[in-house]
Amino acid sequence: MKRALRLQRAGAGAITQHDWWTVLRMKQVQLATPGGLSNLRYGSAAVPEPGPGQVLVRVAASSLNYHDLLVAEGAIPVADGRVILSDGAGVVEALGAGVTCWQPGDPVMSVCFHQWQQGRPTREQLRFVGEHDDGFASEYVAVSEDALTAVPAGYSLAEAATLPCAGLTAWRALVTEGRLQAGESVLVQGTGGVSVFALQFARAAGARVIATSSSDEKLEKMRQLGADELINYRSTPEWGKEVLRRTGQQGVDHVIEVGGASTFRQSVVATRMGGHIAMIGILSGASGEINLPSIFYKQIRISGIAMASRAVQEEMVAHLGTSQVRPLISDEFPLRDIAAAFAHQRAQKHVGKISIAC
Repeated sequence: MKRALRLQRAGAGAITQHDWWTVLRMKQVQLATPGGLSNLRYGSAAVPEPGPGQVLVRVAASSLNYHDLLVAEGAIPVADGRVILSDGAGVVEALGAGVTCWQPGDPVMSVCFHQWQQGRPTREQLRFVGEHDDGFASEYVAVSEDALTAVPAGYSLAEAATLPCAGLTAWRALVTEGRLQAGESVLVQGTGGVSVFALQFARAAGARVIATSSSDEKLEKMRQLGADELINYRSTPEWGKEVLRRTGQQGVDHVIEVGGASTFRQSVVATRMGGHIAMIGILSGASGEINLPSIFYKQIRISGIAMASRAVQEEMVAHLGTSQVRPLISDEFPLRDIAAAFAHQRAQKHVGKISIAC
């Protein structure tokens, strides 16, 4: 936008407002089929012109999620040339006709399921940004005015860009669906973005947190973030029984289940009577053994969690603007090095979130 204005001031009077958008260029990452990190294309593209009801956002930052890795590696097929990454935060640069929600200069962040505005979703509303529609691996994006929310007060744009997927998933798991109360107990698995956010939300609410990981070094970082109990699941493979031992044979009120096939059975063991398992991830596989009698005997409530609606995201944003919770960003990569960022993520070298500077 600023470059277009400079063209006009330089005497290019024949250039119309519509023509500006064909002149302006930006950097962008597209994924070529069939996927794979070697098929990530960093190059130049035209800055999009915001249509009616759309806003043009200058993207400052994104962050990596496990879903983004699956897309990049080709495990989740997408259209050839798809612009990847579901998370993004930036500043409104220009408005399309009829926009009323935003003004130029407003800091904003993405909504992963941008068509899911409130209430229960329909199948048609679960269109994932960066999979079904172009994402935020781009210097500029043109999106619907209701595909964004404000940034929490006091947050940097890099911090805000960690929230739409991981932060919102942890918030819905514990607050919206879990109805977390002070004095309850929460088990978090691993040290990825969702688990770190869940630890932070739980501690801020006055809950006790037990953290598991295969790395003692990473567990120490979770202790520094406030975890009350640490369990290395590699040295303690039946960690569900260890959770029972550390809770006086009661179990925990909430489990943030991100492992899937290899962890769910132990999660059931670790959950107290009438407890809640938030089923979020499948890091260790999509199918596995389920001990059904234990689930109904213990009256366990299981919630499938995949982000949340825009309305729930707005609730989280309002809360974070008055809290001391801040995202943990362990690494930052420039957009041009996104393949290296994914390789770093795949090697599980991070704790918290990996930030992408656009």
